[in-house]
Amino acid sequence: MNTLDRLIHGQHHDPFSVLGWHMQADGNWVLRLFVPAAESIRWHDGTQFARLPGTDVFELRTAERSELHPLLQWQDKHNGAWHEIISPYTFAAQIGSLDLYLLAEGRHHHVWKILGSRLDVIDGVAGCQFAVWAPATQRVSVVGDFNRWDGRSHPMRSRGESGVWELFIPGLAAGTAYKYEILGPHGQLAIKADPYARQTFMRPETASCIPASGRHRWNDSVWLGKREQFDWQHQPLSIYELQAGSWRRHADGGFYNWTELAAQLIPYVQELGYTHIELLPVAEYPLDESWGYQVCGYYAPTARFGSPDDFRAFVDACHQADLGVILDWVPAHFPRDDFALARFIGEPLYEHADPRRGEHQDWGTLIFDYGRNEVKNFLLANAVFWLEEYHIDGLRVDAVASMIYLDYSRKAGEWAPNQYGGRENLEAIAFLRELNTVVHGRFAGVLTIAEESTAWPMVSRPVELGGLGFSMKWNMGWMNDNLNYIEEDPVHRKFHHDQLTFSQIYSYTENFVLPLSHDEVVHLKGSMLDKMPGDYWQKFANLRVFYAWQYAHPGKKLLFMGSEFAQWNEWQVNGELDWLLRQFPAHEGVLRLIRDLNRLYRTEPALYQYDFSSQGFSWINCHDSDQSVLSLIRHGDTEQIVIALNFTPVPRPGYRIGVPHAGVYQEILNSDSGYYGGSNSGNAGILHSDSMPWMGYAQSLVLTLPPLAAIYLKLKTDQ
Repeated sequence: MNTLDRLIHGQHHDPFSVLGWHMQADGNWVLRLFVPAAESIRWHDGTQFARLPGTDVFELRTAERSELHPLLQWQDKHNGAWHEIISPYTFAAQIGSLDLYLLAEGRHHHVWKILGSRLDVIDGVAGCQFAVWAPATQRVSVVGDFNRWDGRSHPMRSRGESGVWELFIPGLAAGTAYKYEILGPHGQLAIKADPYARQTFMRPETASCIPASGRHRWNDSVWLGKREQFDWQHQPLSIYELQAGSWRRHADGGFYNWTELAAQLIPYVQELGYTHIELLPVAEYPLDESWGYQVCGYYAPTARFGSPDDFRAFVDACHQADLGVILDWVPAHFPRDDFALARFIGEPLYEHADPRRGEHQDWGTLIFDYGRNEVKNFLLANAVFWLEEYHIDGLRVDAVASMIYLDYSRKAGEWAPNQYGGRENLEAIAFLRELNTVVHGRFAGVLTIAEESTAWPMVSRPVELGGLGFSMKWNMGWMNDNLNYIEEDPVHRKFHHDQLTFSQIYSYTENFVLPLSHDEVVHLKGSMLDKMPGDYWQKFANLRVFYAWQYAHPGKKLLFMGSEFAQWNEWQVNGELDWLLRQFPAHEGVLRLIRDLNRLYRTEPALYQYDFSSQGFSWINCHDSDQSVLSLIRHGDTEQIVIALNFTPVPRPGYRIGVPHAGVYQEILNSDSGYYGGSNSGNAGILHSDSMPWMGYAQSLVLTLPPLAAIYLKLKTDQ
């Protein structure tokens, strides 16, 4: 097959060697175009191009190259209409050798600025620059409505062993749909969305979208300045986790857009006293029911809620309201959808080729090949992208355990050991360490939070000390033990008392977040309220004391949407929260408690200064299993908060606890208050210590412990 035949049949790896301007042996020039839909082509002065016999290749021979990028006209063979065209094949390569080198090294942290699609003006000509990494392929073409999705029309330039293909197409505008047509190494033909697309269309459309140049002007410099100095280890951090598509919906079931969400969500979260919101994944995903965890467009905010600039404006509004924004980020796996990353060149590329390392059996998804530099670069740059382009304040990294263990959810014989015979995924571990090094090195004050469910050591310790380098880790042990405890009938709780206290054995081995997340209110697990035992009153009382315990325990706080007003039903992604429940006093009472717990947490340094250190916590009595009572002290630099919790529905008048100082103690929170829907049992707000030693303390208090309730006490200093 000769050169023209290979071009015409879409099998030519180097279209620039045929098309565009070429000097002939006689010193003359020829301008050659291949336009499959053209009947004829003419110069702007009317000079006709000659059609090569039996082809849709046209050429014009001229003594000199008077214009580098001439504006030409072509006539559509189907309807006779005339269109203007500037040949893409008259433009030089745009990607520099340093960019290609850094990509091959896995160290191009701004690679989205050279790969993907972006509007540009080159040599005075406006158009769109496309670039994609697709190594070992025979041809890559840009296809879209502009060329009838014909892969022969716009084959790209190969950048050699880098595996990068690029093409500048004049005249294309923002909002244009496109994909890549890829002729794989063994002749497989794949039509793929752009892995680096920065904008997409609303599902079920799967094409990528040429993005407009970002026009949002940020107004969050004050926030960013504070963030650089954010001493998060010794400051309050209380996170409201939500899924943007199911927090609220329109009456017709349609999504709120980012502007509408900002108008309602921000004041709501402010009123509740949270410091941050955490969004379930917002990178583009094909299936609503995946909640965003099966990502197909890692560089594009989902089109469900608006444009990329709309999302920027949302984050900006949060920052101006003194709210941080954390994103769920999913480098652990990606879906098998034919239009996306799976078998991108007709065979594995982004995923590991060995199914023992490249497939998640539980989730039916694929696993990134963390040992391949360009794949690692794709993910590292993606983290930088969200932090830089969208001013995100933290990344909660999903499913870390599935990344670091080769035998994760696999039976013997279903996994391959590492080079040393172990079960550790060395490439994934190296990737996570590099991720945290890059993020913390570039973005002071930005958080990385691991969802890691095993006892892997030093997840939240610095890389230079041998850790994985995360800022914090979800405390899944605390969550599981304490939910198991609170779901027990109170009459049996005395036999499970150690589930409340066990976490103090390991609480300071990591920087922990205490998560009551979306995962706990789905898949028939029941809502937080529905988990609680007992009658109607006891369910609410149990939930109130449990929330009070979360805020009493060392660690940063996280609660999933709907749980703050005690939603009865499990979370459903295809609807909105049951907002009507707020008209009932018991539900509104739980919301009031959350608001007051956040207020106390943010204003009482003893509750947050030493969340990650044993100096911030001491037991008064952790052994009263028979009565299912805990008493403890949270310590700050100058003050303490005394807390007692009764996990039975039995009131306990005359209950004595030791206290560190003599004086008058004020009851600053009582979860049994009638304001929260409780029975209003308590201590009239004031307690006087006496000199009877108790539990190793020289002073003690005699309390009335309300049923299924917590009380917080603080020594008055203005006596």
